[in-house]
Amino acid sequence: MARNDLDYKLAGPIPALVDFVDSIWMIANQSDADLETVVLPDGRFDIFFSYSATEPYHVSLMGLGSEASQTTITSKTVIYAVSFKLLAIEYLIEMPVSSLLNSASYLPDDFWGITAADLTDFDDFYNKVSAKMVGLINGEIDNRKRVLFDLIYASNGSMSVSELSDRAAWSSRQINRYFNQKFGISLKTYCSILRFRASFQHIQEGKLYPELKFADQAHFIKEVKRLSGAVPKELAKNKNDRFIQFSALTKI
Repeated sequence: MARNDLDYKLAGPIPALVDFVDSIWMIANQSDADLETVVLPDGRFDIFFSYSATEPYHVSLMGLGSEASQTTITSKTVIYAVSFKLLAIEYLIEMPVSSLLNSASYLPDDFWGITAADLTDFDDFYNKVSAKMVGLINGEIDNRKRVLFDLIYASNGSMSVSELSDRAAWSSRQINRYFNQKFGISLKTYCSILRFRASFQHIQEGKLYPELKFADQAHFIKEVKRLSGAVPKELAKNKNDRFIQFSALTKI
């Protein structure tokens, strides 16, 4: 399927949501053909609002991904989504995701008051879900957690666990317990996923060498293949729009 058959829009969060929301986006397969694609782990969890020619409107919560997954975007599918940073679990939506590693669960169809009629105008959807989320923010962020996540995201996961622990004044044992209980994944594993995600733009631009504190090129290739099932050159070519995040990069 040609890229022109994919309608893709993405926007960052409003300032009040920057600690909790990575992005708000939509994707639609406008063609008459299904799109077989691979979704890569990117360090986010998502709420999807979607429908297609064959499936009614529904809402789902997708947990963190630690491995690539095959999926099909069927003909005439429309998906609007919010992609979250990890602090949203505790301070915004207050729903467990530790059991949803590489999986998803359905939410009520009336979740947040969004209906299928809201999936027609991206700007209107963006404004509606943003206003809803601002009203759901629960309390002030614990300073240790704010420092920890600021460091994790600013470094694209390239800082060591021990350095993060020292700078956040929070023991690595306590941090890992927190990560496993809340998110179903260790801090080290999460950081490796973020570092992998940060390489997407480099790979898409044809920079097939490490720039994010990988030990060497062999380590870079090994990590990319472990998390994507493909070597960097294969990701860069993105034959038949197989890797959906790489197709989306050309749309942003």
